[in-house]
Amino acid sequence: MTKVQGMYRALTREIEVVVEPFYLEEQSDPEDDRYVWGYRIVISNNSGIAVRLVNRYWNITDQNGQVDEVTGPGVVGEQPRLSPGDTYEYSSGCPLDTPSGLMFGHYQMETDDGEMFDVDIPAFSLDSPGLLRVLN
Repeated sequence: MTKVQGMYRALTREIEVVVEPFYLEEQSDPEDDRYVWGYRIVISNNSGIAVRLVNRYWNITDQNGQVDEVTGPGVVGEQPRLSPGDTYEYSSGCPLDTPSGLMFGHYQMETDDGEMFDVDIPAFSLDSPGLLRVLN
């Protein structure tokens, strides 16, 4: 997992997942404990075989340690098939009740032969602008 200029990257079996989170100030209301982030994900198939994104799993943890797990078919209503060399990009969002949090997960992929395997989604932080972080 790497963080480069606000981008996070993971590589599993030559399938690359790059995440770029961003704070959505216009949808957030800190006085009402509502903090909203968007994130852009680019999935690149650098392998020699076609894969289909069948399911997703997210672990979303807020700053108080409250965990929300999300599973379901595909992403944004799609189950994209990526041939070798293809990329797929989508954007989504996540609201929290705290000014910061952490997300990570995986996509379940299926090859044309029916083999299923998980592709890591890198852990990425959700931090409100101007949030003072104290490290011990």
